[in-house]
Amino acid sequence: MPLPSETDVLIVGAGPSGLALAVCLARHGTNFVLVDRLTAPQANSRAAAVHARTLEVLEPLGVTDALVKAGRQIGAVCMHDRDALLLRIEFAALRSRYPYILVLPQNETEAILTDHLASLGGTVERGQEALALVQDGVHATAALRDATGAAASIKARYVVGADGYHSLVRQACGIGFAPGTYAESFILADVHMDFPLGAEEMRLFLASDGMMLVAPFTGSRFRIIATCEAAREHPDANDVQAILDNRGARTAPARVQDVIWSSRFRIHHGVAAQYRAGCALLAGDAAHVHSPAGGQGMNIGIQDAVALGERLAAVIGGHQPDSYLQRYEVERRPVAQRVVALTDRMTRMGTLTSPAGQLVRNLGLRAVGYLPPMRRMMATRMAELDSR
Repeated sequence: MPLPSETDVLIVGAGPSGLALAVCLARHGTNFVLVDRLTAPQANSRAAAVHARTLEVLEPLGVTDALVKAGRQIGAVCMHDRDALLLRIEFAALRSRYPYILVLPQNETEAILTDHLASLGGTVERGQEALALVQDGVHATAALRDATGAAASIKARYVVGADGYHSLVRQACGIGFAPGTYAESFILADVHMDFPLGAEEMRLFLASDGMMLVAPFTGSRFRIIATCEAAREHPDANDVQAILDNRGARTAPARVQDVIWSSRFRIHHGVAAQYRAGCALLAGDAAHVHSPAGGQGMNIGIQDAVALGERLAAVIGGHQPDSYLQRYEVERRPVAQRVVALTDRMTRMGTLTSPAGQLVRNLGLRAVGYLPPMRRMMATRMAELDSR
């Protein structure tokens, strides 16, 4: 079926933020087209944590129950130096209906959003790559190419770039973005393993040669994210086992059974200079990127999308003037700036290399453990409830 030549909103990118925006617009009956360059959804993905605030903002869209049913509820994050517990952050006291971290692979989150979009009559136009974007002051026109090489164009009242770190929409609009890059590379591996410490909590190990996060999925499946000076592109079971042996608990060692999938990647961090240029707006990784520490990225992208979707629906429906969209950047860009700053501090803390710096860090975390207000504040910030 051919693409329409015009629409009210063109969404470029069908990741979590693009899908959440489409669901929001579909719920309001707003005309949109959602395109993505991939011919099929990614089977593997990096994000795995869905925080309380994200579950709250998705609740009016009718998505939250399905996410909660599919995911695993984690009640605490524990920080370790090998066998020593430095700090335990609990979520049971959060002022939310969702006092936990929901662990759910990003591809499953996307599948739930896609299914819900279909139930509202929406769809994803896959295999449609955005090549260029021009504006005339009233509309924006995107040039597209499908998987066969056929060209098409769509004119839209608004275009939303939810197309990731290398966003075509952001670049076409000339929106500045000057990210920093961490010196360390990261590895990510989904594995089956025996983990004597259990699967009820997420655990962050701060070792002398780097940090390692262990997040439980269902059954014996775990996700491991670790900093690494040098690693192969797709680490194998021996590579992951070596990291567990060097950074994990000695008295309760983990044993990897097999690697489901793995990758090596570099991390950038930064926020776009602005979220709007004429008819074009940004959401998700097109607007901000940061360290995976705390599992914040997908969450604030989804929250961006819902906030933007509500405002677009109000403007297109004639209930608000175009200037109402200015509130989106005013409200959401400071959230991204705070999260980028927080995750940067967490990453730098976790990658300290000097023995003196590591000692001071560990003593500081132990001290925080004795201060309930500090633990509550950390839980609230991690759950992103401070962005309400």
